[in-house]
Amino acid sequence: MTDFPKTFDQAATLPEPLRDAAEIDVPAGQCVFSQGQQADHYLVVTSGSVKVFARSSEGREVVLYRVQAGEMCTLTTSCMLGHANYPAEAITETGVRAKVLGAAEFERALHESAAFREFVFHSLGERLAEILQRMQTLVLETVHLRLIRCLLSRTGDDGVAHATHEQLALEVGTAREVVSRHLKSLEREGLIETQRGRISVLRRKTLEALC
Repeated sequence: MTDFPKTFDQAATLPEPLRDAAEIDVPAGQCVFSQGQQADHYLVVTSGSVKVFARSSEGREVVLYRVQAGEMCTLTTSCMLGHANYPAEAITETGVRAKVLGAAEFERALHESAAFREFVFHSLGERLAEILQRMQTLVLETVHLRLIRCLLSRTGDDGVAHATHEQLALEVGTAREVVSRHLKSLEREGLIETQRGRISVLRRKTLEALC
């Protein structure tokens, strides 16, 4: 199971406008923003995890990235800078706490605080690089390899990955039926064992060697 960071040192990480900003609590499973919505609040997560994903007209989804403690949302930042609407969606995976600046406060902090500008654009650059790498992975790597990497990243010390076929399909950017077919192939090879909502990795070193 993915281990999300819970907190970080705000005083050492956040510039003053964010340290002084209001902080909100959002329960797990809550929509943070939806496609077409206007971006009017700048958010920095201080604990928990937010999943940002794209959805096709057929309803197929793919995870773009996650926002965790100490991180801001790239889409929110870019949409606020460009006065654009959201092209994707986001949902809280855990209970989330976040610092919030309204649009006017965000604009004022950009103009008045060099430390805030550096934080915003440095974070934006890092995130864009991660998203590009994610897109390259989806385009260049096979589904089989992406699935193995995903399984390994989600497997805990007990050798078990707690995930449904649907969740894995969302992570690797393919259909549930495709994931099921590849999991059956790995199971026939004796590398994993599948059960409802969980997958036991039986030969981790062999799977790692395939990566």
